[in-house]
Amino acid sequence: MLEFSQHSGIYTLKAKQDLKISLDEAWDFFSSPKNLSKITPKNMGFNITSDIPKLIYEGQIITYKVSPFIGFKMNWVTEITSVKNKEYFVDEQRFGPYSMWHHEHYFKPKGDKIEIIDKISFKVPFSFIGRLFTPILVIPQLKKIFNHRIKTLDKIYNNE
Repeated sequence: MLEFSQHSGIYTLKAKQDLKISLDEAWDFFSSPKNLSKITPKNMGFNITSDIPKLIYEGQIITYKVSPFIGFKMNWVTEITSVKNKEYFVDEQRFGPYSMWHHEHYFKPKGDKIEIIDKISFKVPFSFIGRLFTPILVIPQLKKIFNHRIKTLDKIYNNE
């Protein structure tokens, strides 16, 4: 399930998915940045350029190269700003394509499944012009990324 909303120039994407895995498996997979490339569309050229320790921690800086559009490569730097083991973690952009990027990841046991919830609040650059292109470029791209992610995770964990 994907939902978009807008408030005060900030857009919010909320994604939810149930996976047939344990909390430990969910936490191990999602809290490891090295797994991001497994659930990101290949055409985005997603590549982590920093060293990645085994355990996620507050203050961790992660650098990436990404190609959001064909022929356009850019650096992206995020910081893990909050971690509560096996409950949630938050990453925030420090440098990259957005004026603001705040991504919350939640893990909630739900019977024999885990509900994965992503809440991303973001603001686009370039003021009025950026807001004009958000529904045309940014939102469709984020939908494509998260729909790909949902399908990939269903194949891996839900045998679909």
